[in-house]
Amino acid sequence: MSNKTRVDMIIETLRDHKGEKLTARELAKLFLERYPVEMTEKMKNPNYANEEELIAQLAAEVGGQRTKRAKEKCKNIKTREKPRPRLYYWDDKPLAITESLDEELHEADELRLSEHDLYPILIEFLNKDMGLYCHRIDEKTSKNSQGAGGNHWLHPDIVAMEPLDKSWDQTVKTCVRFGNDKSVRLWSFEVKKELTRSNVRKCFFQAVSNSSWANFGYLVATGIADGVEPELQMLSSLHGIGILLLDVGDLYNSQILIPAKEKSDIDWVSANRIVDENPDFKNYIKQVGIYHQTGELIPSVWNK
Repeated sequence: MSNKTRVDMIIETLRDHKGEKLTARELAKLFLERYPVEMTEKMKNPNYANEEELIAQLAAEVGGQRTKRAKEKCKNIKTREKPRPRLYYWDDKPLAITESLDEELHEADELRLSEHDLYPILIEFLNKDMGLYCHRIDEKTSKNSQGAGGNHWLHPDIVAMEPLDKSWDQTVKTCVRFGNDKSVRLWSFEVKKELTRSNVRKCFFQAVSNSSWANFGYLVATGIADGVEPELQMLSSLHGIGILLLDVGDLYNSQILIPAKEKSDIDWVSANRIVDENPDFKNYIKQVGIYHQTGELIPSVWNK
């Protein structure tokens, strides 16, 4: 296998497609065509069940630090930040000062966002792009009946319900509901601004702890520092937590970097522990119960 890096792939692909402006996803698809040896090797990773999941990861990699390094290595690599989506292209001319300033301002805007600012952004993406119905869990509303530190790493930031039977025929819905088969899946999300070498394990195991009850658990970040991805791959393969890269500047260019492994059953004992402490989570479980019983989704209580 050759040692072709993702940075080299970005540079070579854009160079060979002069005159075209490509999205991250379009670049990812071109990688599959241009670098079959590297892509075949990458598909051996058990986290990718199919080609679509590999494309999603490659697109996320393009949208991260690798493009920044490609720009540093080759001044011809440029991005168009606005209007969205972000586009990647090759330019034979020197980088214009105004464009450079625009990119710096865009990055500065992202840095000014707090972790709490990311919650409504993530909820919008999860609902509109992934079809999930979300609740924000505010840990400040908890009773803290266990004393100081008793609720450490107990609350996820965002929880969601995926109604599997939403588009099914009513006959099938009724059969599933009264046959005790699964009509929903429950999701849990822990949100961080950036994952670095110094915080990645702490953030990851916080997500493990907070999401132990759910069918799917995810750690969400707006950025991943150089050298962190292999650690995430290793931890995810062991514990099943997925990684979602949230692009706040181009929301629908956000990508699931590593898919979570599904747990077939909800850990209701762990869920009950959070219900006992937190009214937001209790309301979430209440709405899940209403959907189980009636199939009714009440818009006013979701995605807040």
